[in-house]
Amino acid sequence: MYGRELTIREEFEKREKGFMSYFGCLSISSKGRMREEEPCPIRTAFQQDRNRIVYSNAFRKLKYKTQVFLSPLGDEYRTRLTHTLEVAQIARTIARALRLNEDLAEAIALGHDLGHPPFGHSGEAVLKEIYSPDFSHSKQSLRVVDILENNGKGLNLTYEVRDGILKHSKGFGKIIADDSEEMACTVEGKIVRIADIFAYLNHDLDDAIRSRVISENKIPSICYKVLGKTHSERATTMIRDLIFSSSLKDEKFRLMISDEVSSAIEILRDFLYENVYRSSKVHNEFIKAKKILSELYEFLLKNEVILEKKLSELGMSHLNGNHKEQLVCDFIASMTDRYALSIYTKHFFPSPLL
Repeated sequence: MYGRELTIREEFEKREKGFMSYFGCLSISSKGRMREEEPCPIRTAFQQDRNRIVYSNAFRKLKYKTQVFLSPLGDEYRTRLTHTLEVAQIARTIARALRLNEDLAEAIALGHDLGHPPFGHSGEAVLKEIYSPDFSHSKQSLRVVDILENNGKGLNLTYEVRDGILKHSKGFGKIIADDSEEMACTVEGKIVRIADIFAYLNHDLDDAIRSRVISENKIPSICYKVLGKTHSERATTMIRDLIFSSSLKDEKFRLMISDEVSSAIEILRDFLYENVYRSSKVHNEFIKAKKILSELYEFLLKNEVILEKKLSELGMSHLNGNHKEQLVCDFIASMTDRYALSIYTKHFFPSPLL
């Protein structure tokens, strides 16, 4: 008696076993979803996760969320969406070269900033101050995919994608943390953490030069010498170095960056923090953004009717059972820059009498 014909998904899962490294995460080996569901006959679990993220409301909003420069006039400046796409591209390139699961790396990368508030890191800073010191865009991104999307049902993503989203952020810590608890459970998740910093170091430097916040001749010479003079050269150096430096050690696959390149990356990161992220031009705009979000937070806490109306308009009325502070936090974190400005203008600016 002949067995049944394999589905397209099963054929693909079979191909993964034949191609992928022992250290990659096979789709069929996923720890599963929060709620069991029938497997797709065409797509693997991680391919499904990638598609669910791309079609989510939160993903579309990334187009109008700040990366570094608030409401830039030039079309060439990065937004949170273009940053996300660059991280995904870098993560896929590294995963492919190391024969890991590209779909898993891409899904994590596409979902890593879904919970990022408007106005870049000033948005995150203000919610830490006025809502909770424990607030982070990583935790909020996980909340988005678990609870906030799909009218409270979430996206029901796999454990591995959820873990990678939660542990992608490094703050100002080490690129590759010593504490294994800080790092994702899969090599693909660890790659996204690294791809995130590769992406923002290069494109933030690019945008800072374009906006004349810094001039090219101010960049430390060691960065030019080791990493390269152009965005393409620097990104290529970082990616290649990670790929060729990583190796098997103590029966574990270790992602590593050479001392020379790692040192140059740290110098470049320090330079950007001091001369771009903390520059008066950027910082002054962030102070304005913090004022807007702080005042919106207090206003929405005191005006429940307006809050409920806004949540209903955005399809978030299912959250009304939450504590009021959590509701306001979720609402503000979900805003795009332009939506936050629109609400602030409506409720805080005087309007002419008819």
